[in-house]
Amino acid sequence: MTSIAVPSKGRLRESVLDVLSRAGYRTSAFRGSNASAVIEGIEFIEMRPRDAAAWLKAGRLDAAFISTDTALENHIEDWPTIELGFSRSDLVVACRQAAPYTSAADLAGKTVATHLPNWTARWFESEGIDVEVVAMGGSLEGICARGMADAIVDLRETGGSLARNSLHAIHEIVACQAVFTMAPDVDSEATDALDRMQLRIEAAHLATKRQYLVLHIDPAKVDELGTVFPGLESPTLVPLAGRDDLVAAHLVVQKENLWARLADLRALGATGIVALPTDAIVE
Repeated sequence: MTSIAVPSKGRLRESVLDVLSRAGYRTSAFRGSNASAVIEGIEFIEMRPRDAAAWLKAGRLDAAFISTDTALENHIEDWPTIELGFSRSDLVVACRQAAPYTSAADLAGKTVATHLPNWTARWFESEGIDVEVVAMGGSLEGICARGMADAIVDLRETGGSLARNSLHAIHEIVACQAVFTMAPDVDSEATDALDRMQLRIEAAHLATKRQYLVLHIDPAKVDELGTVFPGLESPTLVPLAGRDDLVAAHLVVQKENLWARLADLRALGATGIVALPTDAIVE
């Protein structure tokens, strides 16, 4: 049976379950606390993303909902991946504001604490900087603020936690987010299941960015819709009963552009404008 890990708790779990629900999976079966559920022939196993990445690397899972940083730590960042666009943060090198360090190079010979010891050691080595890496499972900011570590490699979401501990980032390494990562060498049955799941997730994710739009417009002005929504492909046109001066145009547009373009649509003479949510978009 195809096995996929989902987060067992936290904000990442909530967002992942939302994605799965929008992709048509019955998320009411999930219980948390390392439980599992079989849905449509797939075994979903609930566990911490750090553990999920490790078991995925070990070949005991076919796929997992994790994050960029856990993929980096387990050296699976190049495996087949769907970027999910939420739980965004930056992986940074940070130190005390009063410390004399202004770049990662200044940390040569110093001690760096991190939740990502394997990747941190690889990254500093790739930069030609010799540091002592100390693995930690708890709060990094306090350790650095007390001077036990010269610097930390940690995730920064808003920067508030760093500021509260009188720390600041001296180097931004990589942008991170939630990802769906798949093993590259699964059997044919798992490949089929993951292909179907990937299609559904991508369709649901794309639908969150699009809006289905229906409006009435003069047929002579249909081409001008492309000036309102640049990049628009040919809309679907439906004749209106008893009307030669209007057609119903059906189109899919970027949701972020819709409200700003309503006045432009009215200026074209568009009427009967209706915006509908989309559940799935397959390109």
